[in-house]
Amino acid sequence: MTHVPDELRYSKDHEWVSFDEESGVATVGITDYAQGELGDVVFVELPGEGAPVTAHSPCGTIEAVKAVAELFAPLSGEVVEANPLLEDHPELLNSDPYGEGWMIKIRTSDPAELEDLMDSAAYSEHIG
Repeated sequence: MTHVPDELRYSKDHEWVSFDEESGVATVGITDYAQGELGDVVFVELPGEGAPVTAHSPCGTIEAVKAVAELFAPLSGEVVEANPLLEDHPELLNSDPYGEGWMIKIRTSDPAELEDLMDSAAYSEHIG
């Protein structure tokens, strides 16, 4: 059974978003469903601090034993941090996708884009 936390928002590309309204920063990762479909993650390439990202556009790469997938930015803005742990421990995407396996933090340029993301019920329906 795929874990879909209620407090997060989700993209159709299987990214999750936790948004801090006070700072305007969104933490982004891949969902439990996505990591399960990919299998054992062996390498992650993420955008650097200061990199601009555009909603629904590729901004990184996730390599697993059986597949390579793109990370899509769920929101537009600027990367303020990439998870440094993933460089040496990409397997955190498998073991803790909603915790230590977060991928990037984005200072959003358009918080209204959050409205385009799904809640947990809609995402659960999306993945069947």
